[in-house]
Amino acid sequence: MFDPNHDPLHEATIGSELLFEGKAVALYRDRVRLPDGSEGVREYIRHPGAVLIVAQLPDTRLLFVRQYRYALRRAVLELPAGRIDPGEQPEACARRELLEETGYRAGVWQPLGSMHTCVGYSDERIDVYLARDLIEVGAEPDDGEFLEILSLTPDAAEQAARDGRITDAKTLSALFLALPQLRG
Repeated sequence: MFDPNHDPLHEATIGSELLFEGKAVALYRDRVRLPDGSEGVREYIRHPGAVLIVAQLPDTRLLFVRQYRYALRRAVLELPAGRIDPGEQPEACARRELLEETGYRAGVWQPLGSMHTCVGYSDERIDVYLARDLIEVGAEPDDGEFLEILSLTPDAAEQAARDGRITDAKTLSALFLALPQLRG
C-alpha cells in the first residue's frame, strides 16, 4: 500500500499559521521541508468537504441548478451540490442537498467516486453520487440561496459542457464520471 509519508516528493510540515477562518473555509500558511531539504512556504485553504449529485429523472433528463456565484459575478449552470455539515455523512448530505436545492428525493443512491477540486491550493474533496427514482416533494432552499432548476438530457448536458455553457469544474468532472452509466 502506498504511504504518502514515504513518498520521495513528500513535503513535511515544519509550522502552520491560521491566517483566516470564515464560515466556509480556513486559510493557512505553512512552512515545509522540501524533498531536497530546503524550506518552502505553502498557502492553502482547508474546506470541510462537499457532495455533488447527478440526479436523473425517470425520463433520463438530469437536474441542474443555475445560481449566481459571487466570485465570478455571474450565474453558473451546475449540478446540485453542497457543503458537508460538521458530523454529517456524505450520503446524508447528498440527500439533504438534493431536497433543498431541487425539491426531489431519490429512491436509489449510487456513489460514483470523489474528486479534489483545486489541489494546488485547497484540500476540498467532493463525493459524487448518482441519484435515481426521483420523486418531487418541494424545494427547501437555504436562507439566502436563490436557484433556478433546469433539466437537460445527458446528450444536451455533454454538449453544454463542450460548448462552454457549463464551466463549473465539479460539474464537468461529475458528468465525466456519470455519462457512461447514464447511457449504458
